[in-house]
Amino acid sequence: MEKSTGANPNFFDTKVLGHPSGLFVLFFTEMWERFSFYGMRVLLIQFLTMSVIGLNPGWQMSIVDAGSIFATYAMLLYITPIFGGIIADKYIGYRWAVLIGSLLMTLGHASMTFESPFYMYLGLALLVAGTGFFKPNMTSILSEMYKSFPEKKDGAYTIFYMGVNTGAFFGMMLCGYIGERIGWHYGFGLAGIFMLLGTLQFWLAKPIFGNIGKIPNKENKEDQSEPETTIVKNSDGTTTVEVEKSNPFTKKDYILIVLSTVIGFLYAFDDPFRVIGGFGLFPDTIFGLDGKTVGIVFGLIIFLYLVISRITRYTRIVRDRMIAVIIFAFFTIFFWMSFEQGATSLVIFARDNTQRILTGTMATTFNIFNLLLTVVPLLIVSYVLILLAKQTYKKAFMSNVILAITFLGVWGAAVWMLNRDFSSHSYEIAYRAIQTKVMDESGKHQVNEHGDLLYNYVPVSKNYIATPGQTIVDHNAIVADQNVLTKGTSVIMYEELGKFHIIDQKQENKLIQDYKEFDREPEIVQGIVQDTKDNQVEITASWFSILNSFFIIAFASLVSKLWDSKYNPPAAVKYGLGLIIMAAGFGILAYGSHGIGQDTKLSMLWLVFAYLLHTLGELFSSPVGLSYVSKLVPARMIALMFGMWYLAIAIGNNLAAKLGGQIEVITQQYSLSTFFLIFTIVPIVAGILVIALNPVLKKLMHGVK
Repeated sequence: MEKSTGANPNFFDTKVLGHPSGLFVLFFTEMWERFSFYGMRVLLIQFLTMSVIGLNPGWQMSIVDAGSIFATYAMLLYITPIFGGIIADKYIGYRWAVLIGSLLMTLGHASMTFESPFYMYLGLALLVAGTGFFKPNMTSILSEMYKSFPEKKDGAYTIFYMGVNTGAFFGMMLCGYIGERIGWHYGFGLAGIFMLLGTLQFWLAKPIFGNIGKIPNKENKEDQSEPETTIVKNSDGTTTVEVEKSNPFTKKDYILIVLSTVIGFLYAFDDPFRVIGGFGLFPDTIFGLDGKTVGIVFGLIIFLYLVISRITRYTRIVRDRMIAVIIFAFFTIFFWMSFEQGATSLVIFARDNTQRILTGTMATTFNIFNLLLTVVPLLIVSYVLILLAKQTYKKAFMSNVILAITFLGVWGAAVWMLNRDFSSHSYEIAYRAIQTKVMDESGKHQVNEHGDLLYNYVPVSKNYIATPGQTIVDHNAIVADQNVLTKGTSVIMYEELGKFHIIDQKQENKLIQDYKEFDREPEIVQGIVQDTKDNQVEITASWFSILNSFFIIAFASLVSKLWDSKYNPPAAVKYGLGLIIMAAGFGILAYGSHGIGQDTKLSMLWLVFAYLLHTLGELFSSPVGLSYVSKLVPARMIALMFGMWYLAIAIGNNLAAKLGGQIEVITQQYSLSTFFLIFTIVPIVAGILVIALNPVLKKLMHGVK
């Protein structure tokens, strides 16, 4: 008989795969939240930077400006959970916090479907606020659930982590596909629908959780008035015992916290205010120097003084361990600064610089691979859903009904996507174009590796009259379409992102009207179907983002076995190797993109291998994070140090988006290879440094492993 908890004596009566059914309610709640979060995220940077006119128009922001907006959004996602956790712990309880967060995020996704500036920014604000309530309190419910079952906690977190990655996987796949193929607002809307359904299934499962996560009260809170004791076994066999000194926040501490927080938020919102409103939050100059730089440096000095002054007031062992956490947090900035390029620059790279069109055998191979990649995980998760329903349909019938609806929806979207790609047709279509020679820097006509002369072809309308010196020729293009066309059929085509699309009369009229508002004419050309070709498929730019989640699911257990073996390296070595392995992924992209021109596309395999190494780097680094914070820091200071850790991640995400927004600028001034070299060299240097610090960190950790 399982031992019971005070919160729910019969909590383990309904088990799924050896764990309480409540774990899998949390699994699916987190899955749908991550589905919506990553589904929206993979679309956002594309929507902001897409042309304001086209078949799937966006806002045509520069990548720099889009990166600035995303930088603030990404930073706040890791700041607001600090406040959301405090509010839940003191006032509303974890369960209500999750519900409030879920509803706010649902409204945020719904708002973004309107695609107007006001609703888009409102949607992002609601998502930030909702994440603040949701993110910390899901893990708090899980932690409370296993309070009396510590031996089962590692397995529970592994299952929960799979829910995170499964949601991210399907969110980026399906929202990304629908957003790119049908319309951005449909992708944003799909994310919102599943967020709402996930909220409903969580709330309707209340009977399963008993008292877990309810509103806290004074009676059930632990008494923390007694000082904590730190006991360390020394290498010589002796024992050191330290009684923690009281270290209350002073009036000066509170003043410094307020000042550094205000400057931090000014920094976070300065770029969006410049992009959206045309003005900054810092003065242009302070003492003759750049105002923003002076403000940031002043804020950092205040913050560092606050941290150092507080740490020095603790006893030696606690102080040393907190210093170790801060060192890890510092290097965490460099990890996330590089890793989170997956949200900005790598999406742009996949869209603009990666060869995503496959034909013939390669197209068929990809379709089969994508079929297995989609259906196999769905079958596995659906099986877990059936197991959960068997155990909980009496206690939470409607929750199971909602879950069934969500899975029918996901299956429907997946089948539609796969059928659309399998049933796509490919045609060779002739159109009129201006032929111009491709010249090298010396003015010589270039040839390819086979000795053939190279030409550029600019499509023109059927009524276009050539000017003297221009050569008009018939040129052929391979175009994919859902419709069945016969040889000799006349079609209307429109070029977008370097690829022709066959359009109908309604789309042509809309394009003409949209262009007219800008006093321009669309480049719509007439074509004739010459022949039917082998199957062709265009991989969405969003598809590559799912590789991180796929590789995590594939390799997480293998890496965890390494940590359980005799080859488990120290924390600093583990983290340093994670940085270096991740940097190798960017090194691959730097090498692959060396010397390529603006219109040259890189094989998709370069990006696949890069994501593989990024994921392995994450798996090496992830064990160090919050687990070491909880091991090194006494319970009384855990909230403060978690805040420090999340702040480091927030800064890393902010820098990632800002630097990612520079991909076009650096590419134009130097090269695409140079851009990726930044994220190769910096993490390698950081990784070598943190490994070199291993003896120091080991000493500071005082026996914690």
